[in-house]
Amino acid sequence: MSTPLNQKSTVDEIRERFDSDVERFSQLETGQAATIDAPLAMELIAEAAVAVTSPIARVLDIGCGAGNNSIKLRQVLGADFAADLLDLSQPMLNRALERFSAVNKGRITAIRGDFRGVDLRPQTYDVILAAAVLHHLRDDADWVAAFEKIFRILKPGGSVWITDLVRHEHESVQSFMWRRYGQYLTALDGDEYRRKVFAYIDKEDSPRPVTFQLELLRSVGFTRVDLLHKNSCFAAFGAVKGG
Repeated sequence: MSTPLNQKSTVDEIRERFDSDVERFSQLETGQAATIDAPLAMELIAEAAVAVTSPIARVLDIGCGAGNNSIKLRQVLGADFAADLLDLSQPMLNRALERFSAVNKGRITAIRGDFRGVDLRPQTYDVILAAAVLHHLRDDADWVAAFEKIFRILKPGGSVWITDLVRHEHESVQSFMWRRYGQYLTALDGDEYRRKVFAYIDKEDSPRPVTFQLELLRSVGFTRVDLLHKNSCFAAFGAVKGG
């Protein structure tokens, strides 16, 4: 990942790629194949949300894609809830609405936009999901502002659950972990697939270490923080807002 932050893809460029990639994000049982342990991570954040948050009446799904994580949460909870599905891509939102409304009878609202700029009321949500989206944040100020906003819009006692691509603090560790991830991609679909995935990660993404993010969750006010799972360059983790 050598592209400087100021040369990474713009929001519009990211939106355009996802507009044409809906099918890849519509597989509940396998998740996004390029993400190691995607089905496990999706299940873990849903189970964690249900385990620590009650009631779950309203949920925000940031970067909802085609709706997999909201669908999984509905399966694990076994009850309907109101959901705000937020994504840059209108085709993704359309698919998420179609799929999620088939399994959930609670009120569902689609919000098209960038989470950072969308007006969301404080203390609104019981659970926030953010799956494979926060790696698009850029500099330190961007990360701090996004995590502060997540804390602000959660109700007391609410929780946030994240699955994402992560870096490593030591460059030597990053190097061999990245090599292992490349081997995973090659085994999945060949060298050309590995090159394709690495190219769009380098152009679009700017992930931070899971250690950085756990510390940031505490610094913005979360009282209990948990790492659920980490495998290679992917992690699942979350936090609870004191109430």
